[in-house]
Formats: sequence, C-alpha cells, structure tokens
Amino acid sequence: MAPPEDPYYRRDLALVHHLGFGFHARACAPGILALLDPVRSRNGLVLELGCGSGLLTRELTAAGHRVIATDASPAMLDLARSHAPAAEDIRPLVLPGDVLPPADAVVSVGHVLSYLPDEHAIDQALTAIARALRPGGLFAIDICDLAYGQARHDAPPAARVDDDWAVITRFSLPAPGRFVRQITTFVRAGDGSWRRDDEIHHNVLIDTAGVPALLAAEGVQVTVASAFGTEQLPTGLRVLIGRRAA
Repeated sequence: MAPPEDPYYRRDLALVHHLGFGFHARACAPGILALLDPVRSRNGLVLELGCGSGLLTRELTAAGHRVIATDASPAMLDLARSHAPAAEDIRPLVLPGDVLPPADAVVSVGHVLSYLPDEHAIDQALTAIARALRPGGLFAIDICDLAYGQARHDAPPAARVDDDWAVITRFSLPAPGRFVRQITTFVRAGDGSWRRDDEIHHNVLIDTAGVPALLAAEGVQVTVASAFGTEQLPTGLRVLIGRRAA
C-alpha cells in the first residue's frame, strides 16, 4: 500500500522535526534578527509563515518582537503553542488562499512556499506576502530553487535515529521543478511500543531569479541571497529578501 500523501506535517513527523531538525531555525535566527532590527525598534508586527513547532518564533519573541505565528499543520501549531507562548497569536493559515494580516515584516524558514501545489500557487503566495507589507516593511523567507533538486538527483536514502524516534527519507526528482520525499517515521509510544507513519511530501522548485521582476510590480524590491546572514544553507536553498519603500 502506498503511503498517504499529505502536504503538511502530521503528529509524528511534526514531533520528529521538532526534536531532530530544529538546527535550521536556530542557525537562521541571528541573520533574521539582524534584518528585523529596524522593525523591532519601531515595535512593528512580525508575521511568521510556517512557524512549525515555534523554534524561530521563540527566538523572535525573546528578542522583543511582536509576532503572529502561523502554520498550515494543526500538529505543528499544537507544538508551537507549547514552545512559543510569548507570541501575540498562533493561528492556522494556509497559502495561497488565506488572507495575510498587514505586517511590518514577514518571515519564514523551512522553505514553506515550496510545499504549495505548483509554481502558480507560489507566485500567488509571494504576491500576497508583498501586498501584506506595510510601508517600510520587509520580508525574509527561504525557498527551494531548481538547483535544490539538481544537487539531490539520485541521492541515496537518508536516515536519522535517536532513542525515541527514527526517520528514513527517500528522494526522487520526477521533473526538474518537482522534488519528492517519501518519509517514514518511527516514534516510541508511552508504553514502549513503536508507531510507524508514512508521508509523501512534494516540493515545487522554482527559478528564484524570476522573483524580483514578479514583485517589482507590487512595489517591493527583492534580493536573492545565499543566506539570511552568515549561516551556511543547504545547496539550492535560496533566501528572498524583499523591501517596500517607506
């Protein structure tokens, strides 16, 4: 039986991601905080997309930011409510259809937009982010470029094991603009038994060089970068930094 397809993280994968993969949010936090320093100085509102379990959210609030944290995964939101209690709000938000509240900054790590169904949906989401920015606002997000799939073409399965969880990921590249991960998680239950769950995640890969022209029409100047700050990101993961004039 083929694993069920789910664009968002269910309970066990959300937990494994929180326990074993929080290093990405922590590595990106210093660069994001530096970018957001002017927003904090004027007590602006930060909208976080795809907050996951709240690891970046907690860094933002600890630095004095007002944050609305959002995610499309109910399981991730449950974790975020426990791990980032200082956020002004933690709520569900599904791109590209849900309305984004006006904000002084929009941030996201974990290539959230790459989980959308196709490139058109990504364009819609990017446009919505640009339109949500108040004058003088900025956004800083990471996203998968076409190079992300090229660097992982024919990559062998990857596995990570801990005392109470394990994850096995198989990769495929069915098309230049689509990267697929088949993810199997094992989580130890309270009685000592193990649960298994299988998810298939499709990531849409885009040519990020086209984003500046797309959002110029919205009055937002975009730079495509290799990192938020000085952190080292995985090959093919790009950072988009957009600014709206004051």
